[in-house]
Amino acid sequence: MGNTCSNNLGIPPAKGPNAVGCTDFMMDHRIQGCFFRLYYPCQETDGAEKPDWIPCREYFNGLADFMKMNRTLSERIFNYLFGSFKIPAYMDAPFKSNVKCPVIIFSHGLGAFRTLYSAICAELASHGFIVASVEHRDQSASATYYFWEKTESEVGNENFPQPTALAPDNLVKKWMYYRPLLHGESEFPLRNEQVKVRADECIRALDKLIEINSGVEVQNVLQTQFDWTTLENSMDLCRIAAVGHSFGGATVIEALCKEVKFKCGVALDSWMFPLDDEIFPRVKQPIFFINSEKFQWAGNISRMRKLDSALIPRKMITIKGTVHQSFPDFTFLTGNWIGKLMKLKGEIDPELAIDLCNKATLAFLQRHLGLEKNFNQWDPLIDGKDENLIPGTNIMIPHSAI
Repeated sequence: MGNTCSNNLGIPPAKGPNAVGCTDFMMDHRIQGCFFRLYYPCQETDGAEKPDWIPCREYFNGLADFMKMNRTLSERIFNYLFGSFKIPAYMDAPFKSNVKCPVIIFSHGLGAFRTLYSAICAELASHGFIVASVEHRDQSASATYYFWEKTESEVGNENFPQPTALAPDNLVKKWMYYRPLLHGESEFPLRNEQVKVRADECIRALDKLIEINSGVEVQNVLQTQFDWTTLENSMDLCRIAAVGHSFGGATVIEALCKEVKFKCGVALDSWMFPLDDEIFPRVKQPIFFINSEKFQWAGNISRMRKLDSALIPRKMITIKGTVHQSFPDFTFLTGNWIGKLMKLKGEIDPELAIDLCNKATLAFLQRHLGLEKNFNQWDPLIDGKDENLIPGTNIMIPHSAI
């Protein structure tokens, strides 16, 4: 889409034994449908292309709105900074795995969208997972889209928006942008409603993958080159987890409460505010909180502590030198001073931080999904045993907050 300002930056390639493919799936063109980027182990093919990290300019507009910046100016800035970066996965590459793949549903943070956590999602796929990164339509994404169906009078009307190459001729893209709080509006009712919608979208994405796995013919609104029939009987549906960042961390907890098919959850620097207190005792699955050093505060940690249990494994670690944006891909794509100025980078090397996060996640998933892998080599990370980790939290919690 544009020229990047440095050749030394980029999203790190996945380190697992499998090459990684990705494709997009939209179930039902209407807003009630579900939209996700799928990452999966793939066959390496000559000429396979890696997709743009930011799929199109409307996402730049959405980021500008979310950051309260002028769209025209910020589009130029974002295109200059980020326009040339690619996802570390091959678009529509053929699926390939000799064993059934455990499944992860990934939920993005406030103001993000489906492509912004590709370092995490591609890494998990390279280790044999099928990962669906949902793009939420609760107006918490900075931008997303669905389709309108043209009426007969609109078909052939040159003044009406024309269909895209990836969708049928009778459909036209409708963009949906981040919804800011209105003046004087209370935040909790909005965020609480959104977290419930987000969890439902994660469950819908899982239900669609279960359908695909069963061999049911599925209709993808987006006319991609990927052959969905190759995923028949490819998934280990006894081994399903939810992972998410920030608002996505809260979404993980809500989804675990609503759907027992999720066997465990990993919440990355979770924002606990949107959740009802009454759901905490109803969550029965193991949860792993992986926090940054700079984002958390006593009130948020005390809400995580409400999930502590003598019977159900609940773990927490903090990665030293990290900030809230150490988990999305932005942290790899800016130079040091811009990254720190925009709070996209912490003091720790971003690749080391995401490596610790990914290895700890894999170890936790092996333990609680019962995987026969070698991820248990990283078990000490679950307990914060590393020079760059803090067991539990760096936040002092007043007794009154517990």
